[in-house]
Amino acid sequence: MEAMAEKRFERHKQAWTSDEIQKLHRLAQKGVPLKQIAKALTRSEESVKKRAKADKLKIAKLH
Repeated sequence: MEAMAEKRFERHKQAWTSDEIQKLHRLAQKGVPLKQIAKALTRSEESVKKRAKADKLKIAKLH
């Protein structure tokens, strides 16, 4: 469990690459839920949420 927590923050505060931004836009347009986008980009859900908001993207909510 401890190793997972460490791995999760490996990317803490790293700048977004143009590839990651493109992938975020693509996944958001397809209606992929936040949790899956975060996993695909190996970023926290909070980080993805902030970036999506900054780019005025709509992220699908799981119902």
